[in-house]
Amino acid sequence: MIQLFMRDIGLAVRSGGGFGLALIFFLIVVVLIPFALGPDQSALALVAPGVLWLGALLACLLSLDRIFGLDYEDGSLDLLASSPLPLESVYLAKAAAHWLTTGLPLALVAPLLGVLLNLRFDAGMALCFSLLLGTPALSLIGAFGATLTLGIKRGGLLLSLLVLPLYVPTLIFGAQAVRSASLGQPFDVPLVLILAISLGAAAILPFASGAALRINLR
Repeated sequence: MIQLFMRDIGLAVRSGGGFGLALIFFLIVVVLIPFALGPDQSALALVAPGVLWLGALLACLLSLDRIFGLDYEDGSLDLLASSPLPLESVYLAKAAAHWLTTGLPLALVAPLLGVLLNLRFDAGMALCFSLLLGTPALSLIGAFGATLTLGIKRGGLLLSLLVLPLYVPTLIFGAQAVRSASLGQPFDVPLVLILAISLGAAAILPFASGAALRINLR
């Protein structure tokens, strides 16, 4: 499982499909928003929580089809299915690698990019904490969606349609945490709810994904 985790990290870093592409897309979204809204700093600060969280969410979508797609095409997934490693562990290793190469960099970079949207420092820290707690859920849910669309030609659009509704609770609570911090209000409750979503996804989705992989590999 550790070897599979390290292999996926190496592939993501070398190819740039997860690590570089997500960061570049996130940067483009944040840079373009001030041009669209104008120089009004109060307006930028008002929309910053939602924009930053939405940008991070969409950036996570870019590499979801690569989680299992490449291994399915070259036959590596068939070898993993016949190995002693359970498919639930394969799912967890790949979801963890996706988070480490996509979700974690986004969480660390987001407070710096928040400066472009006139986000306060304390709100930027809340943004970082919310993304650190929420992006694991995005990777877990996205990897689950990737198992459902495995083998479907041009399944990227279908994958996005499947996982976007499941991302909505994390988006709502994440943006609410940053919004509360920017207003000087307590934001611990949204963070707890985000953590609950991530833990729930880690507890339930491996079994559902393992079953989906077995069905698709028959």
